[in-house]
Amino acid sequence: MAHTLAPQLAHGFADPVHDGQAVFRAAMEALSRPGRIRPLDTALTPPAPLTPELAAVALALIDADTPVWLDAPLRAEPAVAGFLRFHTGAPIVASPGQAAFALIADPARCPAFTDFAQGTPAYPDASATLILAVETLSDATGLAFAGPGIRGTVRLDAGPLPADWASRWAANHSGFPLGVDCLLVAPGRLAGLPRSARPVTPEAIPCT
Repeated sequence: MAHTLAPQLAHGFADPVHDGQAVFRAAMEALSRPGRIRPLDTALTPPAPLTPELAAVALALIDADTPVWLDAPLRAEPAVAGFLRFHTGAPIVASPGQAAFALIADPARCPAFTDFAQGTPAYPDASATLILAVETLSDATGLAFAGPGIRGTVRLDAGPLPADWASRWAANHSGFPLGVDCLLVAPGRLAGLPRSARPVTPEAIPCT
């Protein structure tokens, strides 16, 4: 029986306190410095399609008091929910609107941001944080952003993302202080886009 169950339960952090704190700091710094790409090294080998980076951020941010929503590819693999429940104690919820965190392995098919908790005027921090596992992440091209934590403007490009990413982010920012925050994780890297990040049109970017 032990040999049957062992492959279904992947290990968590080797050093839960040290590793968890390091990833937590990286995620918080990414959200406080929008668009700045940071390294995210992890030795985790979670059940696919949960990527090592998606798993690392989840283990660092999620606990028994934070409901989690999984997108369709993650829900389709029972070992993913088992891994998260065992290592975090987090409840897995059926509806995006119930989640404090959403783990998204197929970001091109990410549900509308308005499907997730937006917070309220009294409690804007009661909104959801979306953690999207992208394949590519670059600060050389892509949409430009300004706002708190950004000196001048920054660019951030990632893929795959929904075709309406630019318009949905503009709508998300327009509702500030309500709206969702996003963490984008790629192999060995992560970047943050909080709802405070304001999209900037190309003509508004100063020439250098």
